[in-house]
Amino acid sequence: MDWSTKFNQFFGALSVEKWQALLMQGLWNTVKIAVLGLIIGILVGTIIAIIGAAPKNKWPLKVLDKICAVYVALFRGTPMVVQLLVAYYVLLPAIGVVGVDSVTVGIIVFGLNSGAYVSEIMRGGLNSVDVGQMEAGRSLGMSYSQTMIRIVIPQAIKNILPTLGNEFITLIKETSVLSMISVYDLYCAVVAIGAPFYDKVMPFLFMAIIYIGLVLLITLLIKLLERALGKSDRRTSLVKKRKLFGIRKGA
Repeated sequence: MDWSTKFNQFFGALSVEKWQALLMQGLWNTVKIAVLGLIIGILVGTIIAIIGAAPKNKWPLKVLDKICAVYVALFRGTPMVVQLLVAYYVLLPAIGVVGVDSVTVGIIVFGLNSGAYVSEIMRGGLNSVDVGQMEAGRSLGMSYSQTMIRIVIPQAIKNILPTLGNEFITLIKETSVLSMISVYDLYCAVVAIGAPFYDKVMPFLFMAIIYIGLVLLITLLIKLLERALGKSDRRTSLVKKRKLFGIRKGA
């Protein structure tokens, strides 16, 4: 069978409403799991990073720090597909949980996996913020947690934004293993479209193009966000300079 025949059959099938709906469902599940997984990962990773950066002057913090270290080592030391299989086919049946939607399991596992990586990313971001920022917040009467949430973390997130974008891209690509726990993702959708023609060449090429498009879109959004934050920083700096200039002029 020549390439033109493969092309016409596959894209002819894509013109059918049934296959279009299945493709959109698979694409939606892929994006939804990656986005929600990243959100969970940012929340979990930020909490772990804060615990790691907090002074260990009390034993509960020391215990939490050790637990977080084990958590990070566990999820960074095992492949995503192994985590999905263990969670869906081993842990859930072992604790008597049945009937859980595989998409929900995928979101949770992706979130926990991402949290382990984001914790290290956030730790680097917190270290990149000048220690004087923490001292300034504490001198204003803020507690450690208030200073972290209001002053340090916003600056850290701005510093690690490109790295968080890379983590999102990684999650998007990792969704290709979700079919292992029966999630109807982008992979399952394109394979199903090509199945009636016993063709996997065009489906795989088409899937690769979609993944590349998603990655390029995410990269563009991150650059636009960085540019917007850069303009905000420049406006803030200009306002401060004008105020300072006005004070000197009046003096």
